[in-house]
Amino acid sequence: MRAQTVDVKSSTGRVLCCTVFRPGGKKLLAKGHVISDEDVRILESEGMENIWVTELEDGEVGEDDAVCAVASEMGCGSFEIRLAAGGRANLVATENCCVLVDDELLKQINCTSSVVIATALNYSYAVVGQRIATVKSTPFAVAKDQLDAVTGILKERGPILQARPVRVPSIAVLYSDPISGERARQLFENIMRQRLERFGINANFVLACTEDENSVARSLQHLLRSKPCAILVASTTAPAGPEDVIGQAMLKVGALVERFLAPVEPGNLMLMAYKDDVPIISAPGCFRSAKPNVVDLVLPPLLARYHVTGWEIASLGHGGLLA
Repeated sequence: MRAQTVDVKSSTGRVLCCTVFRPGGKKLLAKGHVISDEDVRILESEGMENIWVTELEDGEVGEDDAVCAVASEMGCGSFEIRLAAGGRANLVATENCCVLVDDELLKQINCTSSVVIATALNYSYAVVGQRIATVKSTPFAVAKDQLDAVTGILKERGPILQARPVRVPSIAVLYSDPISGERARQLFENIMRQRLERFGINANFVLACTEDENSVARSLQHLLRSKPCAILVASTTAPAGPEDVIGQAMLKVGALVERFLAPVEPGNLMLMAYKDDVPIISAPGCFRSAKPNVVDLVLPPLLARYHVTGWEIASLGHGGLLA
């Protein structure tokens, strides 16, 4: 782009190179604003004769058009695009959702010299109206060939971001203890309520049982009939792995173990299995405290009925030190 100082009368259609302020300090027109005939009249009424502007050259795309083009290709799901000042487009959630991010593709796009994208954390829970990503371009304009390269990558490999809606979420909870399930319920129910309230939900289906293989299996079978987003097993014992009581009960109802051990602290001993499309999670110790732990990391995608794989659990190590 070519910047120059021009007469205000001939500035229509040009792009402002700097923000224009009134004498009292109040902003009149923002940097990057495309001057209209009405703007010319306002500038003249403020006593301005010359103004610093620029204009697009061949092979360039204006900053607003550029960020809108990238924003339109980078995501899918429950969000809308809102143009903001200064060559910026924001992605805003239109309903409660879980944000899923392709980190490797995001890094590749951010290595270009034309636009950068910032997103919410992968697996994060967003409420309606929350900004979940923003796209920013170089000032004023982007080279068309660079923009085409970015949008081409997104069309081929995208999306970078998914805003996966959380609709009618349901959670089942099983409290277990070797002596009395009600003991576990009394110990953990208040903390469980605090944890679920972070996501605007309550436990829809709750059972308590003695922690032996048959009792746990029967309770799990009963809870599975309700087809919840997830079943959380809050036990007073710490499992040694899939071979312990909870793990064997999961196998007894036909669940397949997806992952044991998570690179997250607190929450290393998480055991996750799937019975068909319903995840069952045992996370000993995680229900003794309301502080963030591995359950808080995996709940948002599960509430959005996204199948969290063992590989994705293994990828939580970067940033997994929560306390």
